[in-house]
Amino acid sequence: LVIGNGKYPTAPLKNPVNDARAMAQSLKELGFEVTLRENTSQRDMAAAVRQFGTTISAGATALFYFAGHGMQVRGKNFLVPVDADIQLEEEVPYSTIDVNLVLDKMEIGKSAVNIVILDACRNNPFSRRFRSAATGLAQMDAPIGTLIAFATAPGSVAQDGTGENGVYTRHLLQNM
Repeated sequence: LVIGNGKYPTAPLKNPVNDARAMAQSLKELGFEVTLRENTSQRDMAAAVRQFGTTISAGATALFYFAGHGMQVRGKNFLVPVDADIQLEEEVPYSTIDVNLVLDKMEIGKSAVNIVILDACRNNPFSRRFRSAATGLAQMDAPIGTLIAFATAPGSVAQDGTGENGVYTRHLLQNM
């Protein structure tokens, strides 16, 4: 499952959709069956993750890629849909997608290898409304058989980039 969200009303990003399209193409060329979603709402992201979970077969390799805004709240990582209307920090779990949901779907699917790529450590567009000053995404412990790749170090903010693709994804694509 590949998702690129950039059309945020308050803090748009230029590269996530380009990143997702390029990643989807590269993964297809490598033999992956790919579902691509662009500028998704919370409801559509949840449905895509649910559908992704049903397509994972035991012993397979499952891969999830997300480019867009991501944030950490109370040590948990959340991916921001384009329709998120978050006024207060405690609303985050109800307006976003918890990365652990993706990991749970992979675990239930019993895939042999799980890869989660998060190019989602950009600035939190809602941070001025939050009590905590946490930036970027929080460190996560990967379940057995899982690789979690972040665009930057935990607590740091990645750059969207000035070219056709974001900095992280551009280099990732060159090395795949």
